[in-house]
Amino acid sequence: MSTESLVDRLASARADLEAAEAAVDDVGEDRLERLRAAREDLLSLLGQYESRATGSGDFQAYLDFQEAVAEFVEDLPEDLPEREAFEEINDRFEKRRLTEGDFEAARDALSPVDALVDRLDDRSDAHQQYRAARRDVESRLREIEEEIDRLERVASLADADLDAPVEKLREPMMAYNEAVADAFDSFKRDAPAREVLAFVEATRSFPLASYPEPPAELADYLSEADVGAEPVQTLLEFADYSRSKLDHYVDHPQQFMRLVGGNRTYLDRLDAEPLEFEWPPAPADEVRWRADELVSVVNRFASDDVVERLERVQALARNEPHYEHLRLTTRAREELTDEERERVAAGAVGADIEALEAERDRLTEALDEY
Repeated sequence: MSTESLVDRLASARADLEAAEAAVDDVGEDRLERLRAAREDLLSLLGQYESRATGSGDFQAYLDFQEAVAEFVEDLPEDLPEREAFEEINDRFEKRRLTEGDFEAARDALSPVDALVDRLDDRSDAHQQYRAARRDVESRLREIEEEIDRLERVASLADADLDAPVEKLREPMMAYNEAVADAFDSFKRDAPAREVLAFVEATRSFPLASYPEPPAELADYLSEADVGAEPVQTLLEFADYSRSKLDHYVDHPQQFMRLVGGNRTYLDRLDAEPLEFEWPPAPADEVRWRADELVSVVNRFASDDVVERLERVQALARNEPHYEHLRLTTRAREELTDEERERVAAGAVGADIEALEAERDRLTEALDEY
């Protein structure tokens, strides 16, 4: 739906709501509520006696019905809107014999009452339509904000040199990522499980290179139990054993199954991802700060070759102008479609943003106005 259609719908919904509220106020909400209650009470009375008080039915029911209607109408407030409709119905039933047609006519006689009571429902419906119109405007505003943010990111890539040699950035980062992944796989495969979890715990001192904290009970168990000297993969294999077979390999099999088997997913998913660099790469200062922490972390389990690869990435990030030049090119290649590249080159993205900002302002004004 276009912006103007959304605004027109909101304006119309607001006008309908004001009209519906005025219609209720013209009579009075409390008086209409009392009128609705009176109508429901009378309809209930009609339904209760209709089959028994008509034709040659129960004569006592006929008398009870006449008396009940008379007392009901007599007790109605004098200022009740359309009270005469109830009086008319009472008059209709003051006859020697009643038919189903009398009851139907009584319901028809309530039409002026229905028209007034409907004002309450009309106001409720108008409220719903107005809220729905506002929600749609607010939803469109969120879409516009997201699109403006996206186009501003696109515009930020306007100066990218699409022919720049991004491999000078990608190759060192990918080489480090592959090397640290292999090193961690070896560490996880060969080192005692308690050492792996101790390493994971130690990374908490390095917030830019930390792992999710291991379950405390599992870490305590592996630090003390003999089975904690086994590699993680061996523990996962043990967790597949039957209880009788497991008795030959671990003390307290039930505790082992609860702590190791119950945390299988955590152990299985431990990998080098928290130690790797993302692609497209983060800004130079973020990579530099993270590399400073990674050196201390990776040193704990990896070879000098892995650390050297990390230091090459670190050196790239220290040459910030060169790094950011390549990073901008990388982002442009990764994030822009061919059409967006053409619009960036033609300078059309700025016009797109201006149009969206004008639409945003129009919708914001409409929310304030209506």
